[in-house]
Amino acid sequence: MKEYFFDTYAVIELIKGNPKFSRYNVVPIIITFLNLLEIAYITLLEQGEEKSKEIFLKFKEFVVDISDKTILEAIQFRAKNKKMSLSYADCLGYIFSKDNDLIFLTGDDAFKNMPNVEFLK
Repeated sequence: MKEYFFDTYAVIELIKGNPKFSRYNVVPIIITFLNLLEIAYITLLEQGEEKSKEIFLKFKEFVVDISDKTILEAIQFRAKNKKMSLSYADCLGYIFSKDNDLIFLTGDDAFKNMPNVEFLK
């Protein structure tokens, strides 16, 4: 079974019940704290404070610790790709995926043709 790192987009699509993402309901979710912040924020804007708090509490158990090495690599990755306007959360998730033999699950067009990515929109 493949293991995935879920970017914010992928988690939001799971929450929304997008049928294209239904096959990922059975795999462990792995995210960073930055993804959790984005997920809770988007939920707050779209569904209100109560739902945002519920989602935050539900998904915080999936947050992984990030090493300093991975953080520094993510900073370098973002700098090398600054023309692509990648978020810190996505850069961190992508590098964490690479460093931990995970597939980066995303719908972000900027990652569409990068190695180690499963793109779904």
